[in-house]
Amino acid sequence: MRAAPHILGIVLAGGEGKRLFPLTADRAKPAVPFGGTYRLIDFVLSNLVNGGCERICVLTQYKSHSLDRHIAQTWWSSGFHGEYITSVPAQQRLGKRWFTGSADAILQSLNLVYDEDPDYLVVFGADHVYRMDPAQMVAAHIESGAGATVAAIRVPRGEASSLGCIDADESGQITRFVEKPADPPAVADDPAVTLASMGNYVFTTEALIEALRRDSADEDSQHDMGGNIIPAFVERGDAAVYDFRDNDVPGATDRDRGYWRDVGTIDAFFDAHMDLVSPNPVFTLYNRRWPIRGETSNLPPAKFIGGGSVQNSVVGAGSIVKATAVSGSVISTDVVIEAGAVVQNCVVMPGARINSGAVVRNAILDKNVVVSAEAQLGVDLTRDRERYSVSEGGVVTIGKGVVVG
Repeated sequence: MRAAPHILGIVLAGGEGKRLFPLTADRAKPAVPFGGTYRLIDFVLSNLVNGGCERICVLTQYKSHSLDRHIAQTWWSSGFHGEYITSVPAQQRLGKRWFTGSADAILQSLNLVYDEDPDYLVVFGADHVYRMDPAQMVAAHIESGAGATVAAIRVPRGEASSLGCIDADESGQITRFVEKPADPPAVADDPAVTLASMGNYVFTTEALIEALRRDSADEDSQHDMGGNIIPAFVERGDAAVYDFRDNDVPGATDRDRGYWRDVGTIDAFFDAHMDLVSPNPVFTLYNRRWPIRGETSNLPPAKFIGGGSVQNSVVGAGSIVKATAVSGSVISTDVVIEAGAVVQNCVVMPGARINSGAVVRNAILDKNVVVSAEAQLGVDLTRDRERYSVSEGGVVTIGKGVVVG
């Protein structure tokens, strides 16, 4: 007899992340560094582990080496109590094909489910920035009696047309699930708000296995969790909604409670970093009761030399900032900024070097980028567009290891 529900966590981490190029030029989207000392996948793994989910399979596919290495080095577990976090690559178990969609990824990995024999499956995405206690969602799923439960966040109706939108009755049963509707449904208590899917699901195991098998036989299906599996549960009257505002994370502040960001574009990725650096941040990294676990290293503390000014910024371990002006920026680990440089509203990833007299504004520098002395980025966007990637929002992004002259 099991005293508590037996849960297996499945993290969908096989996305290509084309809209985050060049940050995804040689790594999977969930492996992209974030917040100075983390990778995007650290947020979902931290939520699952903090919430008591100790058996987690991360399904990978696209350029997964960096992600696999990070999981092995950062999320290593002794397994003393049977816990594990493991990367599972596409293995062509059902034929000579890779994953054709997120639902197919789980279908091809059902051997993991059979081996673990869980009561419930917690299926979360790998590339969102947020805090959430999945145990509370599992409890709500069990209480609902539904086969599937979808986590949803309230967004303004005017912003919901690009999202998967949910219509639910007073009992919480989902009555309609539509992708990118022109006229998003409103919630009953606020006509200006829509419930949008967060891409996080809880399933009763047998119900999901049956749904996956049925979907695999449908030649017209895209084999996608949000596009096919959830609508199938809704059609059968077997899907419930979980309102993210009901999730109470220990240590959350009034300001960052309910924070969730999809960082699927360069501008969204940049904006999420800017959320971190204000004196009263929209999302804080310093919640000790619900920590985000990131990369560990033997780097020394950050060092500041010769005066200068560092304001409203995060600076990672091992970084050296010499008499310079840094503001509104996230400076990762092992970064060197030489005297006389100006760094404003930037995301600087590990190992980058910014030399004397350089000016860098509204930019993302990937790992090991070198900005030469007196070089300028984000000052003349017309010139930058001729040489580098510049987003619609005017964010200059420099790929891994590039020397900016």
